[in-house]
Amino acid sequence: MIAQTSPSLPLFIGLRYIRAKRRNGFISFVSLFALGGMALGVFALIVVLSVMNGFDHELKQRLLRVVPHGFLSTSTPLHDWPALGEKIANTPELKAFAPYIEGQGLLSYAGNVKPIQIEGIDPQYESAISVVNQFMLVGDMAELKPGEYGIVMGSLIARFLGVTTGDKVSVTLPQVSVTPAGIFPRAKRFTLVGVFEAGAQVDQYLTLIHIDDAKTLFRTGGAVDGLHLKFDDIYHAPEAVQALARRLGSGYVAKDWSQTQGSLFQAVKMEKTVVGLMLGIIIAVAAFNIVTSLIMMVAEKRGDIAVLRTLGMSRWDIIRIFMAQGVILGLAGIAIGAVFGVVTAVWLPEAMQLIESLTGFQLFDPNVYFVAYLPSQWQWQDTVLVCAMAVVVAVLATIYPAFRASQIEPAEALRYDL
Repeated sequence: MIAQTSPSLPLFIGLRYIRAKRRNGFISFVSLFALGGMALGVFALIVVLSVMNGFDHELKQRLLRVVPHGFLSTSTPLHDWPALGEKIANTPELKAFAPYIEGQGLLSYAGNVKPIQIEGIDPQYESAISVVNQFMLVGDMAELKPGEYGIVMGSLIARFLGVTTGDKVSVTLPQVSVTPAGIFPRAKRFTLVGVFEAGAQVDQYLTLIHIDDAKTLFRTGGAVDGLHLKFDDIYHAPEAVQALARRLGSGYVAKDWSQTQGSLFQAVKMEKTVVGLMLGIIIAVAAFNIVTSLIMMVAEKRGDIAVLRTLGMSRWDIIRIFMAQGVILGLAGIAIGAVFGVVTAVWLPEAMQLIESLTGFQLFDPNVYFVAYLPSQWQWQDTVLVCAMAVVVAVLATIYPAFRASQIEPAEALRYDL
């Protein structure tokens, strides 16, 4: 009899069971299927999460290069914005500020109507906040001059309306003018002086006019709505904006890009979570295959279990044998899936470009999608999380079959085996 079981003996026996030739070939098939399923689940999760990270990164980079990092306004009309600018000029991490006036309206041309966001800006100051001028298809931001009522719009707006530089478009506000002839909606004719294409959502709703024209259009009495802010780090901007507002005290209202554009990024984050959970089902299926293969293995090894128990092995040792077998099977699948997943996630954009160049087929039409290629940004945190989750699932999958194996009585098993 075995006087004292070596701590490594259950692991050794478990490894022997994995390598041993099965009397029942179906057990080998199920075990291989479990390994493949685990590898496929880990591979798919790593690649898909990397692609989602890539899309999230692309949207943030494309959108935040034209959208201010922060907005600072006051509870009352802001007439002396240069004084406020001097007050915040020494704020750490603040790179630039610029005045703005914001409003909503309808843009119409030749019977086509498009809802838009109107921003009155000073091109001289705004160039330090936004890089829209670097993405002009036609025209230039410098063409926005006070009193000339020029307008710059996103490429999707211009494409929808069918306009080009020099065309006259009508801007209608959600306000009315009372005249002796009756009540009429307020409207103003603008001349298109430029079209930009940032490759983001702003292309389909954002229009820019000179801030002096915006004061007249919105009848602000010479005041502005607030200041656009730009910080060194876009991801630290939300905290920096709120800290600035607290330092200024009451009467100041601060917003940041995560509030004005937050719904878009929250949607991407939610989609990443949902897709991750759905693909996690693959790992769950692989876990059920591990359970199935171990239960069949226990049934096949009833005689071996009885002999080991007769030689002095405890129930806990039997549990460790079959848990080791199932966990090693799962770890092998996780390792294979992680290696191939990381390699694919890192090289996916280049691989897709090569496939598109060889086949001539473009996955994302640039006329339809903002991102015209398949981005991928691998993050080691996602890989660690996926692998850790898969290991937990693999360990849990071995508990019931191993417990069943430990409950086999030696005398009964040997009697029926003989």
